Formats: sequence, C-alpha cells, structure tokens
Amino acid sequence: MNRTSNLLYAGTFTGTLLALSLWSLKGASDFSAAADTPVLNGKLALAFEKHYDEEFPVKRLGTNLWAALDFSLFGEGRPGVVIGANDWLYSDEEFKPVAGALHNSQDNQALIQGVRETLARHNVQLVMAILPAKARLYPENFGERRPAPLHEQLYQDFRRAVADAGIQAPDLLGPLSQAKAEGQVFLRTDTHWTPYGAQVVAGQLATAIKPSGLVPESGSRYVTETAPGEPHKGDLTNFLPLDPLFEELLPPPDQLTKHSTRAQEENAAGADDLFAETQVPVALVGTSYSADERWNFAGALRQALGSDLVNFAEDGRGPLLPMLKFLQSDDFKNAPPRLVIWEFPERYLPMAYDLSEFDAEWIAQLKAAGRQDKHLADNTTTSQGARH
Repeated sequence: MNRTSNLLYAGTFTGTLLALSLWSLKGASDFSAAADTPVLNGKLALAFEKHYDEEFPVKRLGTNLWAALDFSLFGEGRPGVVIGANDWLYSDEEFKPVAGALHNSQDNQALIQGVRETLARHNVQLVMAILPAKARLYPENFGERRPAPLHEQLYQDFRRAVADAGIQAPDLLGPLSQAKAEGQVFLRTDTHWTPYGAQVVAGQLATAIKPSGLVPESGSRYVTETAPGEPHKGDLTNFLPLDPLFEELLPPPDQLTKHSTRAQEENAAGADDLFAETQVPVALVGTSYSADERWNFAGALRQALGSDLVNFAEDGRGPLLPMLKFLQSDDFKNAPPRLVIWEFPERYLPMAYDLSEFDAEWIAQLKAAGRQDKHLADNTTTSQGARH
C-alpha cells in the first residue's frame, strides 16, 4: 500500500513538473531579439532571460493567484491603488500621508512663485488650473478607507495661497461637483478625468480668462466631434494583476466616449505647430490630464477660448518638471505666449521631486525668488502644519 502511494505521489509530482516544463516552453518559443543584439557581451542572454521571466506561466499563475486572494479576502491591491465601493478605484496618492509633506509643500510653493515671476518678466500671465482630487469629488465611493488628514483641506489651502500670491486660480471644485449630476467627471477605474470633466474645467477657465483680454479674438471657431463609447480599462487596474486567470474579478471597464476638437477653417494651422509662423497666444503646461488626447482637454480649451494653443504637457512627469522644461525651451525664450495655463492636480503639491536634470543654481534662484513673497510660502503651510 505504501509502495503504491509512493509511486502515485512520485508519478503525480513528475507529471506536474513535466506539464509545467512543457507549458513554460511557450515563453521561449516566441522569443525574438533585434538582429544586431550582441551575443558575446551577454546582452542576448539578458534579453532572453527578461522575456522568459515575463512570459513564465508559473510566475503568472502565482501572481494572479496571490492578487486574487488579496482582492477577494482583504479587498486590497498592490501599492498604488485604493479599492472603493461600487467598483471604484482610487490612486493611493490621494489617501496616504506623505513623508516630509510640509517641507515639500514649501519648496514647491516657492518654485511656483518663482515660475510666476519668471513669466511676469516676459510679460506672460499665469493662470493655474488646480485640479481637485478624484477622491474629493467622489467620497461616496470610498468604502472603508479614508484619506489622511493631510488631504482634508489641501485643495482649498492650495488655491487660497496661490490667489493670495497674485496667481489667478479659478475654482474648479464647485463646477465639477455640480457637473456630476449631468455625467461622470472622473473615470471609475482610472486616475484621470473624463472628456466631460475636462470640458467642464475648460469652460470654467475660459469664463475666468476672457474678461482679461489676454486671449485676443482670433475669429477661429472650433468644433468637437464624439465617437461611440468604447470599453476603457483604467490605469488603476494595473495594480490588480488578476488577468488572465481571474479577469472576471476585475471591476468592469469604464465606457469612454472619445472627443476630438478641430478648427472649422480648412486651412487652419495644426494644433501642435510650436509657435511656427504666427505666435500662438496660449501655452498649456501640465500632466497627463492635459497631455493625453483621450481626455481632449487641450481641444476643449481651444473651443472654450476660441483660440489655438500649444500643448507642452507631458505624461508621467508631474506638473513641475514640464513647466521647468518649458521655461528653458527655445519656444518660450524666442516667442513667449501671452498666457500660460498650468494644470496642476492638488495631490502633487506635497510630493518631493527629482530636479537633478536642471541646473541646481537656476532651481535655487527660482526658489529664492519665490520665498521673497511670503504669501505663497506661508499661507498653505500654516494649516498643513497645524494638522501635522
């Protein structure tokens, strides 16, 4: 009996091992490397190892299984996501405390003021679009977790401080909150807003900017076309590695209705002609909320303002780095616009940034110029300091 059991056990183990080995060959069979990948220095072996590791089915099985257990038993995903109620997902950056938040905020506020003064020296007006957090707009879907005290008044403090420092920052929280009754302003499974939310913000900014006369009447008219809604798998689902084995556990995808804005004139200049022959009066700087064409924020701004703009926003860089890069660009130095709209999500204010790609002396000068105006350096951090 013992012999039979041992043979059965050994046979099952050997069969399982053989099956997994044969299954894992699939990860090697579809490997291909660039023709010029060198062999002698190990780069070919490294490329194969990386490919095989990514495609190794046992690893995927373990990852999916562990994620399914975490999600099903504890309602948790990988660091980066907060799982709310009703299939809503949030970035954990809108919930967690930030190490050194007070110091980071003071540094970033000084930089913001330094940016304003740099633009002012070139007769450029700055308008900030401080975006309220998704968690601030949809607290009804939090579930059990709540944002850290740091985030309670962050939007209000930030907006009040830049306004006191002489930077125009129209309220966007009120209009977005009201717009919720008409349609979704943030995607349920994504960090970002919907094209409708971007349109609401563009309209509010245009209402605040137009009376100033900063954007001259160009006579240009813009039209926006919409495409049928398509399933959209939000970026926050990347922190729930459940597919392909447990894909049914994922929140259902959003429905994304894509918007596309164009000038009515057939001979209108391209939207991204970087201050080519005719100086474009408006520059947009910001994050993926502005850079990603799926949200159509730049297009909505063009239509709301009745003016072309040049989009300097970048994906995955936060709001500060694209602005610093813009200030050092030839486009700004040779043909500065009349107006810069700086899209700045509130959650980025207390974060630390790696500014090593820029000249350290220049960064220090920007901060020093900003700290000369105590409005921005002190006002938002007073209430933050009281909560720490």
